[in-house]
Amino acid sequence: MQDARSGNLFGTVLPVASIEISEDAPLAERMRPGCPEELVGQRHLLGEGRLLRRLLDQGELASLILWGPPGAGKTTIARLLARSSSARLIEISATSSGVRQLREAAQTAADLRRASGQRTILFIDEIHRFHKGQQDALLPWVERGQLLLIGATTENPSFEVIAPLLSRCRVVRLEPLGKQDLHQLLVRTLETPPPRGLHGPRFRVQDKLVGQLAAAADGDARTALNSLELASQIALAGADTDVAVVEIEGSAVLEAIQQQVLRYGREERFNQVSALQKSVRSSDPDAALYWLARMLEAGEDPKYVARRLIRMASEDVGLADPHALATAVAGLHAVEAIGLPEGALALAEVAIYLAMAPKSDAVYRAYAGAVREIESSGNLPVPLRLRNAVTSLMREEGYGRGYQHAHDADDAVVGMECLPDALSGHRFYAPTDRGVEARIRERLRELKRLKRKSEFPDPANERPSG
Repeated sequence: MQDARSGNLFGTVLPVASIEISEDAPLAERMRPGCPEELVGQRHLLGEGRLLRRLLDQGELASLILWGPPGAGKTTIARLLARSSSARLIEISATSSGVRQLREAAQTAADLRRASGQRTILFIDEIHRFHKGQQDALLPWVERGQLLLIGATTENPSFEVIAPLLSRCRVVRLEPLGKQDLHQLLVRTLETPPPRGLHGPRFRVQDKLVGQLAAAADGDARTALNSLELASQIALAGADTDVAVVEIEGSAVLEAIQQQVLRYGREERFNQVSALQKSVRSSDPDAALYWLARMLEAGEDPKYVARRLIRMASEDVGLADPHALATAVAGLHAVEAIGLPEGALALAEVAIYLAMAPKSDAVYRAYAGAVREIESSGNLPVPLRLRNAVTSLMREEGYGRGYQHAHDADDAVVGMECLPDALSGHRFYAPTDRGVEARIRERLRELKRLKRKSEFPDPANERPSG
């Protein structure tokens, strides 16, 4: 098999030993854990008796989907599992591989199994980028056990991995690394001599600055190490050439971490819009503003956010404040007219308004009730009294007979039933006693009284509809 570094079709192919790390490799690659003891975080998986700890300690193999944010250790864990089990590891990226590469890698694994008994792990980075056909191609090999699959994904696998493949793998969820975990990793890196550690002289960093680097990395070990490496280069550029120890000052750290990238994948999008709606529903304007800002600052389309706010206006405020819907629609018009960043303030105004408005889901429940009734009772006919008699035949058939024209009544209220006859008297809308709906509820009581009064109208006052 051709070596990976000379253009192997499959990407990186590893025997039991790991790839040699070049001195020119980024710090994050040089400091990649070479044994389980160097791993930080993921205590729910690596603690005594936990799943990954058992697999690593006992050299067991299983097909896995490693689901977690960037820099949580997915690739490292795959390599350590291969090493602990003496399996051969083939690494490919879903961004640059296709079905042909998958099939040839799987055939290579089967041939190796027959020839020497050695197992092969196929590690697919960003497996969520494979389409259904590519994922389908893996199924026969995984089913027969000729290939062990370890897929890495930052996206929720229930959205991105086909069900048959998902059912044959154990989903392992990795969490973002904690600040203490990253702090520990950074301190270890500062204490590690070159070529694995930082190049050049020794570096010294105040503990609070190490904490800043850890906090800014947002749970991502790669980001933390990249920032430390950049800060060391900035500090080295401004230091005397003959010093043995270089101090990494706060200015270098701030320059290295000047822009934090917000995590915002497909699932996170749904998580955050859910948090926004639940904050509005819970009348928490501060939380609503926070989640609104998180979405916009992560690059979300402001028109998508505006449309979601319109939905909240109807679903969670409704007629408790009839102005809520108009305010939300105005927010959409504002962002369409002026875009970002100015339009963010309009959306912030809408979010605050909705959070502070009285809440009612009566409209939501009323509509849902009507839909359920339609699903249950089907196509009930429109009562004849509500049909327009636009031809003589229609009039002969009774179209419009019994129709009561509301404007002919003194109070513009008639007792005519407008629902299908089978649903006579059914009520879907039940207003709350909050906000404007309290007045609507009183109005409904008054209408009920007036309708009872008009239930038996003088036939002379009836007129055909049309």
